[in-house]
Amino acid sequence: MSGETGRPSSAARQVEQSDWLDRAAQAGLVAFGVVHLLIGWLAIQLALGDREGSADSKGALQQLAEQPLGTTLVWLVAVGMLLLVVWKAADAAVGYREESEDSKRLRKRLVAAGKAVLYAAIAVSAIKVATGSGSSGGGTDSTTAEVMDLPGGQVLVGLVGLGIVAVGVALLVMAWKESYLKHLDGEGRSGNTGTAYRVLGRVGHVAKGIALGIVGGLFLYAAVTHEPKKSGGLDQALVKVLDQPFGPVLLTAMGLGFAAYGLFCFAEARHLDR
Repeated sequence: MSGETGRPSSAARQVEQSDWLDRAAQAGLVAFGVVHLLIGWLAIQLALGDREGSADSKGALQQLAEQPLGTTLVWLVAVGMLLLVVWKAADAAVGYREESEDSKRLRKRLVAAGKAVLYAAIAVSAIKVATGSGSSGGGTDSTTAEVMDLPGGQVLVGLVGLGIVAVGVALLVMAWKESYLKHLDGEGRSGNTGTAYRVLGRVGHVAKGIALGIVGGLFLYAAVTHEPKKSGGLDQALVKVLDQPFGPVLLTAMGLGFAAYGLFCFAEARHLDR
């Protein structure tokens, strides 16, 4: 039995079930969908031979900033991502109260906290792009090099790689079990619309899961070889795909998968049932 009773329990339930948190989550999902649509577009452009843009969340935000009213749009994405942080932070603090087992509730809250950190990182990137400071920094490999210079640095980089691979595998499992449908209401799951959402969700989660698996693999390889430049983010992972046999075809498929994930975010925003 959970020890969360009394007034704190009542206040937590009010936060968890509040309408404003629904609105925050919906706005944030729209912003997240926009980012993934742009990543999909950049991945397809990369497959077609354009290597100027970076096919990751930062590159997507920079691409958005170059459009008419781009800075305003990037600020809106930043706000949307911060709203997602609020949603997942609330889940991490008081969510999943329906779980009867404390261990299962704790695991779900830790996952929610991890998502909050991810969304916060994208929000920070958006703010940097909107303020014109998004092009500075040494990139993933320089950060990895700094970590490797720390005591136990190789182990830390390896653990990061394992964590990213685990997230990628989790996304593939979600695609297989269709557990990504759990936040859709009845209308979002039924009829032709529900079938379309199911396909978008499965394709999107598979594409993202594979991409994150490659990212995690790059970190693991960097840790084993002690070569920081072998690590990389999503952009470098997609370049790895491009360098394989039939690379442009595979990368185009992954780009379409990321776009499908973005469209599913829109569907989840419209039919959200937390």
